[in-house]
Amino acid sequence: MTTEVGRTRSLLEAQAKAAELFAEVETRGLVAPGRGERAVSDAVRDLANEMFGPTRHWHKRIVRSGPNTLHPYKENPPDRTIGEDDIAFADFGPIFEEWEADYGRTFVLGDDPVKHRLRDDLPEVFAAGRRAFEADPAITGAALYAEVDRLAVGRGWRLGGWHAGHPVGEFPHEKIDGADVESYVTPGNETPLRRLDRAGRVCHWILEIHLVDPDRGFGGFHEELLDLG
Repeated sequence: MTTEVGRTRSLLEAQAKAAELFAEVETRGLVAPGRGERAVSDAVRDLANEMFGPTRHWHKRIVRSGPNTLHPYKENPPDRTIGEDDIAFADFGPIFEEWEADYGRTFVLGDDPVKHRLRDDLPEVFAAGRRAFEADPAITGAALYAEVDRLAVGRGWRLGGWHAGHPVGEFPHEKIDGADVESYVTPGNETPLRRLDRAGRVCHWILEIHLVDPDRGFGGFHEELLDLG
């Protein structure tokens, strides 16, 4: 059985590989005008295989641009071609040596200052959310969601989804039940995030920040480990 020290190390190593993958995505300019979202998603998949060997993904691969960035995870908007002055995000869940990563980043094409501000606000809101988590050992999913919502509104954005995070771990991690509010950083989850899972292991969390501007018709996304790193 993997020790907690080993679990922590494995989750951080998986995330480091995801970060390396996304850095290479940017270096190679895979998110580019004129490319379809699905084509970019396939290119990122192929790049992961090139960099790390055959790679599985524990959730659907997401690349969204323009108005499609308003949609939450569960929706499946039609494939869209990325524009010249666009915003796009990628959300991937690669599995490295049976350990899950969940990583999301936003890319801005062109010089639109509002899109650049959104991209720059995403990691700031994430960092402030993490500080709120670190400051309160008993913080609940509902309380953290409320704080992230407050931070988003304070910067002129809205949250784009009904939750802002979920557990992550060995593949397959503890089943996320859509009817089980305790599996999410969401209103109604009054259980502490620092707890043991059903198998008696420390529950590790992903924090995902989906900021949107419905009036302007776009959003952005940022996610990674909340309690580690």
